[in-house]
Amino acid sequence: MEPREEILDAAARLFVDQGVAATSTRDIADAVGIRQSSIYYHFPSGKDEILADLLQRSIRPTLDKIEKLETLGAVTGVEPDVLLYLLVTLDVRTLARAPHNAGVLAVLPEVQCKEVFGPFGTARQNLADAYARLGTQVISEGDTATSAASAEEFLGDLLLELVEVVIGMRSNGHRINQDVESIIARSCLHACRADQSRIDKAAARAGELVGALET
Repeated sequence: MEPREEILDAAARLFVDQGVAATSTRDIADAVGIRQSSIYYHFPSGKDEILADLLQRSIRPTLDKIEKLETLGAVTGVEPDVLLYLLVTLDVRTLARAPHNAGVLAVLPEVQCKEVFGPFGTARQNLADAYARLGTQVISEGDTATSAASAEEFLGDLLLELVEVVIGMRSNGHRINQDVESIIARSCLHACRADQSRIDKAAARAGELVGALET
């Protein structure tokens, strides 16, 4: 790995294992095998900048694909069921790939009170809003617009919480594989009142498209 990536990897492990407050930049430098001053060369603001980067890495890859997903629906007519299934799959993979389960940092009280948490909180809300938009469309496909609108208020948070179960699973030592991705994506569609036939069709179509969205 490049030095910056080595620093992030070591910091993620230390932050998750012993907490952010208990980890110093010297600890990180020692874990990488570099001088403490080298930490500040790559991250001038020190530990908080490293933390901010790790938080963004647990969400940014998914956010960067939302516009592409919604364009896919608007331009090519891909159904909302498929788009939601794809978004869940991509989000699960983002969390599964976060170094040392760094997604867990976002739920730590010591992190939530830090100023660097603000941009992550905004990014997370943007992701929840995307889930709400797609989930409401899925409900509307098989239900009334009124009931879809009433669900939108909480739907984004509900779907996001379903996906973030990945963080707890990793903490408990579970491997996040394609079976887990499928279970979570199907659960999200079920929460949006899609029947089994719609879910099966969405899963099959999403499987054909997800590779192109990851490039």
